[in-house]
Amino acid sequence: MNGPPIVPPLVQSAGAPPAAPPAVPPVVVVMGVAGCGKSSVGQGLADALGVGFVEGDAHHPPANIAKMSSGIPLTDADRDGWLGTLAGFIADADREGRGLVVACSALKRRYRDRLRGDSGKVLFLHLFGDKALILSRMGARTAHFMPTALVDSQFADLEPPAADECALSYEVTLPADAIVADAYTRLTGGEDKQDRGGAAAGSRNGGAAAGRNA
Repeated sequence: MNGPPIVPPLVQSAGAPPAAPPAVPPVVVVMGVAGCGKSSVGQGLADALGVGFVEGDAHHPPANIAKMSSGIPLTDADRDGWLGTLAGFIADADREGRGLVVACSALKRRYRDRLRGDSGKVLFLHLFGDKALILSRMGARTAHFMPTALVDSQFADLEPPAADECALSYEVTLPADAIVADAYTRLTGGEDKQDRGGAAAGSRNGGAAAGRNA
């Protein structure tokens, strides 16, 4: 499966890091369908950047969780309050000059616009992969409310980031550490402080991948 092209928002050209780390720490939304690895990549990137991490699923209201647990897809109205909560975290970080990583499906363009708000430093890290692979990963999870029955609806709602959106895209076929290392380098123009080394090299032209569920 081919995903959207990598569009590094903080570099001069693909694969060419900036001369110095950005003066303002970024706010990154790790997005994608359920089971793509958002939590693993998000937490790892937050740790590497030394910023806070928000697990979007933890902020769903009980009604949303009950609905999804029953195999009923959420509507735009269901997601509205949840997106507002996450947008508030992002707006606070932007106003206070803090970096932040948020794990959120952000499946539709209008959801991403809501999360982005007026901030000019939000970028999206899109984890994408084949539906069969996502289904197998979802089936292996034992501690999450999202059932495999909702995978089709997730893919139906998915609108990958467009060329005019600040986004990095990675396939879900390699370890999460590879994605974290590459994203860290692209965002800071420096070496990963956790010394992940050359694991990121594979994402320059086709996307790296997350190997853990989220």
